[in-house]
Amino acid sequence: MRSVKGKEWYQADEVAQEYDSKRFSKGGRLIDRREKEAVLAALGPVEDKNVLEIACGTGRFTVMLAQEGANVVGLDISRAMMVQGREKARRAGVADRIEFLRGDAARLPFPDDHFDAVFAMRFFHLADTPAKFLAEMARVSKQQVFFDTFNDGSLRVAYNWLLPMGSRLYSEGDVRRLLGDAGLDLADAKHDFVIPFGFYRKVPNGVAQPFRSLDLAVGDSPVGDDLASVSYWNARVGRRAVPRGDSGERRRVRRSHGRI
Repeated sequence: MRSVKGKEWYQADEVAQEYDSKRFSKGGRLIDRREKEAVLAALGPVEDKNVLEIACGTGRFTVMLAQEGANVVGLDISRAMMVQGREKARRAGVADRIEFLRGDAARLPFPDDHFDAVFAMRFFHLADTPAKFLAEMARVSKQQVFFDTFNDGSLRVAYNWLLPMGSRLYSEGDVRRLLGDAGLDLADAKHDFVIPFGFYRKVPNGVAQPFRSLDLAVGDSPVGDDLASVSYWNARVGRRAVPRGDSGERRRVRRSHGRI
């Protein structure tokens, strides 16, 4: 994947080995559970679907979807991360349903309409060229694109500068423009985590749970969406501009899709 912040940091062996334990132990278990719920709710029944995950990392979602019966390709820039993912798939008994592939998200090595669904979690906050990545995701998907973002009007701003890879924050307007440019129609958006992820990772699960209850109460209030630090965007493939020949002439094609 090109144009991603902190590539060297992300690809280090020691980062891959400690990635899950540092982020999804302690109160981070709440984050892991919520993110997996979001992916499953968006993609719906996945049995026998062909799914592509961009920036699959250690295979948290890749393995989960394979356990649900999906055929999954996990794409990532880091060999070290995929070593962890392959071992996780082996232990879960689903290695035959997953292909881990090192590749460039800006140039996906798949034909148009190749997957039933394409998704990316924990990726767009690192992307320097989000429009290019999203356009590629839309190109290779028949029906659906799903991804998350960190929001520019949230408490995420307060500690963003501390992160080793930096972080891109988005407004709703930013996301809607990206979707429109990629030929995607927004089907659904959900917003969560008024308290940023960094807090949950630092505290024991027993301490994190009461804060999560408070977080959910604020999130369900009229101001909850405005304060949320994370948004989940579920989009349908709609229109796409397609080049024709060397002349650069372009035509608009409406692509049929089922319900998500």
